[in-house]
Amino acid sequence: MCYGILNHFIHLKLDTPQYILALSRAETNAPKRLRLLAISHFLEGENRAGISRILKVSRCSVNKWVANYLSDGLPALEAKKAKGQPCPLSIKQREQLSDYIDKQSRSTKGGHLTGETIRAYISEQFQINYHPDAVYKLLHRLGFSWVTSRSKHPKQSQTAQDEFKKTAN
Repeated sequence: MCYGILNHFIHLKLDTPQYILALSRAETNAPKRLRLLAISHFLEGENRAGISRILKVSRCSVNKWVANYLSDGLPALEAKKAKGQPCPLSIKQREQLSDYIDKQSRSTKGGHLTGETIRAYISEQFQINYHPDAVYKLLHRLGFSWVTSRSKHPKQSQTAQDEFKKTAN
């Protein structure tokens, strides 16, 4: 929820325990709901140790939430984006990889791609070594999904199937 500049001017009127409790009830994100409940209890006069016992969280967490709230208001209770290792491929390289996968999958020669062939392509083109599991995670982030066709018997004949369908009816 974005509060913007207006929140700083009416900080005292909006940040009542009842208002924050109403926000917590409307919140769908469970960790944020817990932070809002902690602030609501704090504004009602509950001490931080009591809040941690009521909500069954560590007192250190409650201290951080209250300190963040007191310094920056309600926007400080928003969840921060989790940091992780950045993708080794640049945006341009990811686009090139997506184009390669798209072209190969639409190829008239079958379009059969495996994680290993994609890993080899990345290693050859970009000199970046991926673990096989990481290749599938990368494909998922690029919007690709694993699709397999129905297997066919080596001796399967489409003409024989069509003839069977004609005589069966």
